[in-house]
Amino acid sequence: MSTVVIEAEKVKELASRKLKEAGLNSIHAEKVAEVLVHADLRNVNSHGVLRTEHYVNRLKAGGINPDAQISFKATGPVTGIVNGDDGFGHVIGDVAIDHAIDMARQSGVGMVTAINSSHCGALSYFVQKAAEANLIGIAMTHTDKVVVPFGGSSPFFGTNPIAYGVPAKKNKPFILDMATSNVALGKVIQAREEGKDIPSGWGVDENGAPVTDPNKVVSLSPFGGPKGYGLAVIVDIFSGLLAGAAFGPHISKMYDDLDQKRKLGHYFCVINPSFFTDTNTFLEQMDRMMDELKQVPPAPGIERVFVPGEIEQIHEENNTENGIRIASSVYEYLTGEIKNESITS
Repeated sequence: MSTVVIEAEKVKELASRKLKEAGLNSIHAEKVAEVLVHADLRNVNSHGVLRTEHYVNRLKAGGINPDAQISFKATGPVTGIVNGDDGFGHVIGDVAIDHAIDMARQSGVGMVTAINSSHCGALSYFVQKAAEANLIGIAMTHTDKVVVPFGGSSPFFGTNPIAYGVPAKKNKPFILDMATSNVALGKVIQAREEGKDIPSGWGVDENGAPVTDPNKVVSLSPFGGPKGYGLAVIVDIFSGLLAGAAFGPHISKMYDDLDQKRKLGHYFCVINPSFFTDTNTFLEQMDRMMDELKQVPPAPGIERVFVPGEIEQIHEENNTENGIRIASSVYEYLTGEIKNESITS
């Protein structure tokens, strides 16, 4: 597969322009592009500008409100609800985490659910924002059914990712962003785009049998068997049921019915360490934990022990300096003109 390397700001500009051409208002387009490029900088390309074409298709079909009037309602001293008005989840999530951060600064904790949303991109963006404010961030979102429950042969839950961000004093924040499936569906989509096989255990066919051809994947598998399955249920409870949204098989599909609003829910929690312990001590102890983890002797054949999120942060530093590598087909789409043609999935 051919690729091109483009400076991050240029990629952001191209993605934003494409979204604006499709009718999205400028402020929202720039935020969506920022979240997409955040993923590409971390080499999480499955959640990067690869998704732009799908978003444009859904915008043109009417499945996303291009001028959403996002609102916030405080429901208590440390709780609130964001109504996304069927806009972009990236923007809705950003509004929600900002309110949670404000409440945590004031009262120690902030918890916000989001309703009437859509796909929000990489959760690491939101928890990193909290961590950069010396706060602990937690984020969850449900997705449409694509993962078989442990012991099942047909899908019920989505990839249902969960993310944590924890600040440190001298080290970069601890960032854990993971799907409760073995991999995010975006990685299978990326493999299809790149014409590559996938590892066994990522996905199964219509009979529930493992496959390595990404084009034959019908459903994904939960990570760790019953453990990933259990966490997927928890994520749907917090981001779906608690938000007053649908769950599991009742969630509209991302790549079907592009003219339908998805009505997704998200959950964000921000914790202020200063309300529980001395902040400086907490940050120093985080540094110590992370440093000592990296000093653990590696197993045979392993370079060294990495802290969760560290590899992505190394990619981010390199890609910020040297540019983002994206598929040539994605670049050609971003630089091409939007065609007035019928929408297909």
